[in-house]
Amino acid sequence: MPKVFRYRLRPTKAQIAILNRHLDLCRWIYNETLALRKNAWEQEDRSMSYFESKRMLPIWKDAKPELKEVHSQVLQEAVQRVDLALKAFFRRVKNGEVPGYPRFKGKGWYDSITYPQSGFSLKGNILHLSKIGDIKVRLHRPIEGTIKRLTIRRSSTKKWYVSFLVEDGPREALPESEKAIGIDVGISNFAVFSDGTFIENQRHLAECESRLSEAQSKKDKLSKGSPERRKANRKVSHIYEKLCNLRDNFAHQLSRDIVDDYGIICMEDIDITNMIEKKPYMAKSVLDASWNRFRTYVMYKAASAGRKMVLVSPAYTSQICSGCGTIVKKDLSERVHNCPRCSLTLDRDLNAAKNILRLGLQSLVGIQPRCPRINSGE
Repeated sequence: MPKVFRYRLRPTKAQIAILNRHLDLCRWIYNETLALRKNAWEQEDRSMSYFESKRMLPIWKDAKPELKEVHSQVLQEAVQRVDLALKAFFRRVKNGEVPGYPRFKGKGWYDSITYPQSGFSLKGNILHLSKIGDIKVRLHRPIEGTIKRLTIRRSSTKKWYVSFLVEDGPREALPESEKAIGIDVGISNFAVFSDGTFIENQRHLAECESRLSEAQSKKDKLSKGSPERRKANRKVSHIYEKLCNLRDNFAHQLSRDIVDDYGIICMEDIDITNMIEKKPYMAKSVLDASWNRFRTYVMYKAASAGRKMVLVSPAYTSQICSGCGTIVKKDLSERVHNCPRCSLTLDRDLNAAKNILRLGLQSLVGIQPRCPRINSGE
């Protein structure tokens, strides 16, 4: 299965200048390709293909000789990005959505280049890139599998990273486990397991919010385009990067523990966008919890380790009694489940986790979930 290994790069000042120049030249190619295809659609009423767009590269190289400084496949990949962006735009239009048309990239808004097939090699901790040279890589873990492509990215804090896409990586050797777990994610607790384990919500945003608010306020008071504002903007970016790293580290560690311990993992298939639209007052807390990030990490780790991952519908998981199947309606503020039919009393989220486990196991063996009994107040 495909995997991505990401590492920090340590380019010299001269190499940073070359990388920035390559980014800007690829940005030029991206904008020219987008303008070409936009004009073809608006003026000639026709859609250009990726291959037709790619044939413009030799012409552009003649008109702008500095493009020859960049590896040819890197330029082709910039053309392909426009093709993929337009295909995604028309797909969303066809599905009845209201997407924004792909935008032209302003200075500083094109931050990655990709070597799709060739032009690179890795020997030890030295990465050789065609037209750039040898760059030191901080290899904090070995790369497993065959490298198919790589992407160089410049972060908002001006750090450089390389991501290797690896195909057919070896499956992680984990001892077999018949243990099954249901996981309910929430706000008061980040996650509650069906076995009674409660994972505290880390609330990473609260940890950084005061410093972020102060740095953002200072930046907004400075003149646009000034060196002082650029410096203040980097400070804001550093805080956001730390916030992202905290969430990332927590999700990675928790997902690793779950995949190591359980053979069957059941979670809710939550539509975060729909939830935020219906309950905007929860948006800040939901986004800070990063449920999607956590679920994605559990899914790919489970697939790599040969574990079974089951997503179930979140409908009524908090309302159904895990003891007798009766629907006990309750507001979001009610944190304890009390069933008047079977007298089961337990934490609301723990009740939901037990229902998630039951629904997940039923789907694995092909059993249709039974129709719950609605409590009539008897």
